[in-house]
Amino acid sequence: MPGKSAIIELNAASFAAIFKRRMLYCSMAINPFMRAALKALSYPEILDKKNGYRLQRAAVNASHPHVLRPFYKIWDHHILASDHEVPVRVFSPEVEGVFPMLLFFHGGGWVTGNIDSYDKVCTNMARLTRHIVVSVDYRLAPEHRFPAAPEDCYLAAREIFSQCHLFGITPDDITLIGDSAGGNLAAVVSLMARDRGEFCPKRQILLYPATNNDHTENSPFESVRTNGKGYLLTSKRMVDYMALYRSSDEDLQNPYYAPIISKDLSHQPKTLIITAEFDPLRDEGEAYGRKLSEAGNIVEIHRIHDALHGIMSLNPSFKHVKKAYRYINNFLKNESDTFGEVISETEENKISLTEHTNKEVNGLEPEEC
Repeated sequence: MPGKSAIIELNAASFAAIFKRRMLYCSMAINPFMRAALKALSYPEILDKKNGYRLQRAAVNASHPHVLRPFYKIWDHHILASDHEVPVRVFSPEVEGVFPMLLFFHGGGWVTGNIDSYDKVCTNMARLTRHIVVSVDYRLAPEHRFPAAPEDCYLAAREIFSQCHLFGITPDDITLIGDSAGGNLAAVVSLMARDRGEFCPKRQILLYPATNNDHTENSPFESVRTNGKGYLLTSKRMVDYMALYRSSDEDLQNPYYAPIISKDLSHQPKTLIITAEFDPLRDEGEAYGRKLSEAGNIVEIHRIHDALHGIMSLNPSFKHVKKAYRYINNFLKNESDTFGEVISETEENKISLTEHTNKEVNGLEPEEC
């Protein structure tokens, strides 16, 4: 009879095969037959929150092998904290030159994922944006619960901002970016930076971010219910992730845990938010953008039609990824003409934000943090 480690390895391999199939379905249009297939391929629930996350971690790592791309320079560094180190991985194009930077926080529900599992995402991101990408390997729950992850990300950001001259750039050349739980962490680092006053991010990109503290049927956001089952990421899984992440129920009322509940969202960076149509996190990501707008910040939100959670892990040749990178590059180049709007790619779902979001369009700059 195989040992426990062999069983975990076997189950992880099976999970990884399912993951690869689900990513293929992510690239296709959603129709009734596809929805049935997606329901069958949706993530299994974390049945045992005490031990089940270990299997999922192994599966995520198995489905995202660490591959060095020959046209990239990749090197690792460790940022020292008081009692531990925060690893970071730097992805730099082989071509000579000075490049602006994306400081990246990976997703995985604060429980899974690492800089190895996101190698392919980061190499693609560096290539397609012509930016240096610095990926932060923050501590994971439940071994290290809130606020370990945001504190690690803040520490890494503070170090990068203070030492950015080593890359030949200035702090204004750095953009915070994260997907899913990493989008949550990027938003939280921006809040922490404003509150602590040690550095001031100018831009942030939040990719289908988790911003709220409730993914039960009681959530105020309809997408938690309409997209909570059968679209790969489930609302039940989000509930389990957040239970593993928080240290106590008091964290539920902490804006560094759920930034959308913050009573003060002023002095935040210029923000791009990208959401996916069939994602339980869709509405809370867009609502966070609206709250940032109402607080006087410059915000741009795009909803990608027919997309599911996790699209940045797809091959860049897929149309959803192409659209996401078009929005990202326009934002980074300051060439977008859609500030102050939510775009769902279907004209009937186009929604205007409040007028004061258009400060930049009117030739005014947003307030500094």
